[in-house]
Amino acid sequence: MNEQQLPDQGTTSLIDRLRVLPRHWKILIVVGFDCTACVMSMLLSVYLRVGHIPRITPAVAVATLVAVLMSVPTLAMVGCYKAVFRHIGSAAVVRIGRACAIFAIPYSTVYTLWGIDGVPRTVGLLLPMILFLLLVGGRLLGSEIFRRHDCQMPNGSRVLVYGAGMAGRQLVSAIRSAREMIVIGYIDDNPELVGRTIDAFPVYAIDQVPDLVERRSITHIMLAIPSAGRRRRAAIIEALQPLPVKVQSLPGVMDLARGKVQVSDLHDLDIEDLLGRGAVEPNHGLLEKNIRGKVVLVTGAGGSIGSELCRQVLAFAPECLILVDNSEFALYQINEELRRRIAAGEDEVGIFPYLGSVLDRARMDRLLHSRRPHIIFHAAAYKHVPLVEHNPGEGIRVNVFGTLIMAELAHQHRVSNFVLVSTDKAVRPTNVMGASKRLAEMVLQAHTARGSGTRFSMVRFGNVLGSSGSVVPLFRRQIADGGPITITHREMTRYFMLIPEAAQLVVQAGAMAQGGEVFLLDMGDPVRIRDLARNMIELSGLSVRDVDNPDGDIELLEIGLRPGEKLYEELLISGDPEPTSHPLIMKSRETFMPWEDLEVRLDQLQRQLAAQDDSGAVALLRQIVPDYRPDKGSQRASVSVTVELAAE
Repeated sequence: MNEQQLPDQGTTSLIDRLRVLPRHWKILIVVGFDCTACVMSMLLSVYLRVGHIPRITPAVAVATLVAVLMSVPTLAMVGCYKAVFRHIGSAAVVRIGRACAIFAIPYSTVYTLWGIDGVPRTVGLLLPMILFLLLVGGRLLGSEIFRRHDCQMPNGSRVLVYGAGMAGRQLVSAIRSAREMIVIGYIDDNPELVGRTIDAFPVYAIDQVPDLVERRSITHIMLAIPSAGRRRRAAIIEALQPLPVKVQSLPGVMDLARGKVQVSDLHDLDIEDLLGRGAVEPNHGLLEKNIRGKVVLVTGAGGSIGSELCRQVLAFAPECLILVDNSEFALYQINEELRRRIAAGEDEVGIFPYLGSVLDRARMDRLLHSRRPHIIFHAAAYKHVPLVEHNPGEGIRVNVFGTLIMAELAHQHRVSNFVLVSTDKAVRPTNVMGASKRLAEMVLQAHTARGSGTRFSMVRFGNVLGSSGSVVPLFRRQIADGGPITITHREMTRYFMLIPEAAQLVVQAGAMAQGGEVFLLDMGDPVRIRDLARNMIELSGLSVRDVDNPDGDIELLEIGLRPGEKLYEELLISGDPEPTSHPLIMKSRETFMPWEDLEVRLDQLQRQLAAQDDSGAVALLRQIVPDYRPDKGSQRASVSVTVELAAE
């Protein structure tokens, strides 16, 4: 036994010492208790028959020894020694009952039907029943002693488990086995369960929780409701939010299909639980239409959206999947992940990773000529607003001319569909990233208008949760570091979408495209970033430090808008969106510059970039994209970059 596991002998109770014993010693203690229970069962059986304290005759002693030698191996055979006293539950009671029934058949046959001189015949029936009561009662008593001892410990996390179903009971068992937290009880919405006791733990109603948190010093509430929908989970989280507890959750039903719940399955709340918007159900017919049996190419395949696109595409059995990315590490990761998925599945799909840039026209030309894709999902782009503000030339080069090159090659090689992954920041942009993506949209719109065998379409959506650079991972890191959480403006709002939803939207839009449409998702109401940060703090069991609560844990620090940022994002430039065959996907056709005029401007823009004149390129971008209105911070950032380059 590891010495560091031994508690201080001077301050430790008997229960604490029992906890650190090796498992085989714990089993021997339980076996000793069961042997003692057999002896007591014999004495009680004879006493109930003769009406006085029995005299231990040789026949009674033999009958007692036989009971021990038959019952203990039977208990071991059915698994009664796989858990010790403090792990008793309904399953353990059933096992003890099964063992006593198996033991009772031969024992009652010998001592009741056949009969042995010196032993009352009723012993054969009474002893197994009394033994069952003693074994179960002893284990329940031991479990309650351990539980009460745990609840009196000054340190350690005290836990309520929300959900008294199978997942909740498995989680409680796992927590007790891990011995790192103290389970106080269950919370459940089912009125038939409230007030009952499950595995020695009471079940409480949700309205009892605030008093319970204060009275029993609850530190954690674990959500074990994997079958609950997102809206239901959001309602529960909203009810728990005011409480000074940390809220954690188990994964969904499909993630738990592998079987037993473990403590390691617990994780901090997914941000989609905080948003409360229902999941967007995909149309599988649309998902399959341009994928099954087709050659699919994804640019930016190693990025947040690109990699999820690859996963979605792979699920619908394309003929082959072509991955393009200029990051060796990102391309390696998604390539290896997809190959593992193929090895674990039934469909054989060819995966072809290509390391390179969409700006390399010659390489992309050879790729399209050799692989002949049916559809291109163009996700390659620079998307981080502050970085692109400080590197405007590179942002324009990749976002605009990377799209132009891939669009021209798609037309040249007669690719059926070309889908551009765009952004809500392309709507009345205030930054170079948004303006460059709007210009990329205009390139595709102009190509559609001049006539092409390729159906070009664009998909516009808001912030993608969990993507690289998104606000949620940043907030989580800041909370873990003890704060402060930095927000740019107290009134800033954003639309949010899950990565799988965004990828499904891109695939479905490609299937609905006729050419030139901008597709967008009904994303519900925008979320105020300050409220999101506050929710994340409070659901981590911490409090916000402000003028009303100067002793709070985490401060919300307002740092001001960064260059190119705006308070509110939009999804449409003008007009009303039209419905599509998907109830939550809309489309719009927006104004653009004819190709003859746009081509001239693009040539001018390319010359500015070739001359390393970033400020000139940004000025020209303002002329080409009439809705582009950079703020003063964006202009200062562009000027500073130009000065730095000139100094070099």
